[in-house]
Amino acid sequence: MTIEIYNSLTRAKQKFVPQTPGEVKMYVCGPTVYDYIHIGNARPIIFFDVVRRYLEMEGNAVDYVVNFTDVDDKLIRKAEELGSTVPQVAEKYIEAFYSDIDALGVRKATLNPRVTDNMDEIIAFIGELVEKGYAYPSEGDVYFRTSRFEEYGKLSHQSISELQFGIRIEVDGRKESQEDFVLWKGAKPGEIKWDSPWGEGRPGWHIECSAMARKYLGDTLDIHGGGHDLQFPHHECEVAQSESLTGKPFANYWMHNGYIHINNEKMSKSLGNGISVHELVKRVKSQAIRYFMLATHYRSPLNFSDDTIAQAENSVERIANCYSNVLHRLAADMAGSEAASGAKADEALQERLAAIEAQFHAKMRDDFNTPDAITAMFELVAEANQYMSRKDAEAAGLRALAACMEKLDGILGLLPVKAEDGALDAEIEQLIAERTEARKTKNWARADEIRDLLNEMEIVVEDTPQGIRWRRK
Repeated sequence: MTIEIYNSLTRAKQKFVPQTPGEVKMYVCGPTVYDYIHIGNARPIIFFDVVRRYLEMEGNAVDYVVNFTDVDDKLIRKAEELGSTVPQVAEKYIEAFYSDIDALGVRKATLNPRVTDNMDEIIAFIGELVEKGYAYPSEGDVYFRTSRFEEYGKLSHQSISELQFGIRIEVDGRKESQEDFVLWKGAKPGEIKWDSPWGEGRPGWHIECSAMARKYLGDTLDIHGGGHDLQFPHHECEVAQSESLTGKPFANYWMHNGYIHINNEKMSKSLGNGISVHELVKRVKSQAIRYFMLATHYRSPLNFSDDTIAQAENSVERIANCYSNVLHRLAADMAGSEAASGAKADEALQERLAAIEAQFHAKMRDDFNTPDAITAMFELVAEANQYMSRKDAEAAGLRALAACMEKLDGILGLLPVKAEDGALDAEIEQLIAERTEARKTKNWARADEIRDLLNEMEIVVEDTPQGIRWRRK
């Protein structure tokens, strides 16, 4: 089966065909690193992590680039507020970004280029646009001639006349036309700056992505992604300047995720309702945050509230408990002979698992329909719970169930991450064994002491028909 992607450019689902079979070039607009990322930033970060995982599982080598905007007005203002420098501010929040995406279970991109490391390429890109007549210098700035690119507006599906009407708010006498956009900004006194043929200054916002995407992925991308709010003007301007320069399509497939609202209100600084990932991961499990983001189709709006995140926490708990029960049942009752370890699950179970997996893939290949893919995961949970209730449950069946859950979760990332340090698990097992012995000998003080210690380690101990088991909170 082939993957179909809803292309924002054509407003239709299209069969996904990479330019080079088995290789995917994907660029997603990254954060402006003047502060901690918020949950609006987290939505594309998590969703395109899933896209990348799925494309790789399908056998593709994915060259995945996510940029850092490490110089702009916001960074300059933040540096002034902190009595710091723009590079210092950027470095602080780039480190925080990596920490936050790691907490969300998101793998690093293939490359995270910074604007400040690619200034030569950006200046050269602007220079070529000036030479071709698509851009013009004006009083130390450089602007793109929107009228020269006849298809301007094709991504956001707006005509030039509509755009002209929508942006005539402040008249800028330095522009030939008010819909023209800046490629290079002349430096103001005291600002960070670079030398250029048009004087000292720094890049405009739109040009950076065009230049870096071209440098690291070539003239044409397979997939360009980002939030719906970037479609205009940011992505529209990227299309104009890149295709004017190369004469080639900038991206074959455009993917845009929907907005996130907070308690049914638009998230904005003016309302003061932003939620940083840095703070959120301190009180909500990363798997619940991922579930919250993936349980709604990526193109649909999403509403964050205490209720929706609580529902997400309950849902991932169900999945995690089922997986843990399968492993515990396997370890407690079914681990055994070498012959058993090589046995296959009964044919009926194999067929049901194959059907669930096929359903999962059908949904993921249909424009990465993660809500329905999660439904397939819950069908697997139901199948596992039903199988474990059988008296004739076998180790082979339990292993097949665990393997299927792990395979699907390799895309979604909803199961708890296994501790990398096996010594920690061994320590917990030892404490539980000691507590069990203390209870047998009626050493209640020691049993309570161990219980409190396990609680501090965020370990929940449960009595089950198969014996005592534990899990992380």
